[in-house]
Amino acid sequence: MNNLKNYLFTSESVSEGHPDKVCDRISDMVVDTYLGAEAQSRVACETLTTTNKVVLAGEVRGPEIKKDDLIQKVRDCIKDIGYDQEGFTWKEATKVESHLHSQSSDIAMGVDASGNKDEGAGDQGIMFGYACSETEVLMPAPIHYSHKILRLMAEDRKSGKLKNIEPDSKSQITIEYKDGVPANIKSVVVSTQHSAEVNQAQVRELVKPYIEKAIPKNLLNGLDEKEIYVNPTGNFVIGGPDGDSGLTGRKIIVDTYGGAAPHGGGAFSGKDPTKVDRSAAYASRYLAKNIVASKIANKCLIQLAYAIGVSKPLSIYVDLFENNEEKNRHVEKLINENFDLSPRGIREMLGLNKPIYEKTAAYGHFGRDPEENGGFSWEKTNKSDIFNK
Repeated sequence: MNNLKNYLFTSESVSEGHPDKVCDRISDMVVDTYLGAEAQSRVACETLTTTNKVVLAGEVRGPEIKKDDLIQKVRDCIKDIGYDQEGFTWKEATKVESHLHSQSSDIAMGVDASGNKDEGAGDQGIMFGYACSETEVLMPAPIHYSHKILRLMAEDRKSGKLKNIEPDSKSQITIEYKDGVPANIKSVVVSTQHSAEVNQAQVRELVKPYIEKAIPKNLLNGLDEKEIYVNPTGNFVIGGPDGDSGLTGRKIIVDTYGGAAPHGGGAFSGKDPTKVDRSAAYASRYLAKNIVASKIANKCLIQLAYAIGVSKPLSIYVDLFENNEEKNRHVEKLINENFDLSPRGIREMLGLNKPIYEKTAAYGHFGRDPEENGGFSWEKTNKSDIFNK
């Protein structure tokens, strides 16, 4: 991001019930289903949702999975998210179609390892990773707290504690930075789908405790009540895929750093980890987070670039935002000496050939807690000592 010291910055998040996020969840369920059956499976799955319809399309290579089993898993996703409405439900009223087919042999031949040739990248592209010391999880504050509001709401909605709130919601936070550090919240926006039994004022009272719980008190001090916007357009009863169609891969800024860092343009969900769009973005975050965790810099941006069929990255870019080219180069050298950033090397380093992706589909791929089953392994800071050399 820029080197300004005093400025306002805004990021948004969307909940697991947002139409695009429903699609991300279903696409990542397909990835997990294949990886769970065969760790070397290849998957590229896109999902479309609209009123009472879900359509899967894409390419797979792996074990045979019955279409009916996959369709049942789609319904399980919808049920877990919380949709049982007239225009979108986990029940039979919502039709599910699967048009998944075998991966192109031309792509497979160019990417697969053979003879003395190591496995190449599944596509060309550029991937960015970022970390900063603004929050405990080394994420930018606006996106981190935007996610947290919606995640806390969803947890209570699904447990039954939060009533009359439906799955589709969005949040947006504007933070004032002073001397480059988050100083206070300037505005909060939450738009959430709700039942017909509550009005706008009641929805506001339901939502406000989650804003207060998600954001540290020192940042909320001084926030004008008028700058808390809850459902500013009024009623939001019709929502989810019944209100707007959804597609996989349309929330890439929400998935990453909320606009606080560049994005290479490639989406994550629906892609197995041979696709560097996903795996190299995770590796970039892993590098950046360990660099900031080592305390040699307060923020770090990494860029990796790949060509289809080529195993090594074409370039590695490091920016520590200190106008110190020598230090940047030193960190770049440490990365080259200590990390295998080939597609295979990344998957082995982070243990990515596992069914760990469905959980990543909402509330951000970064800033999450590493899990015992290997999920969010790219959030570990177990390599930070390397950068103190």
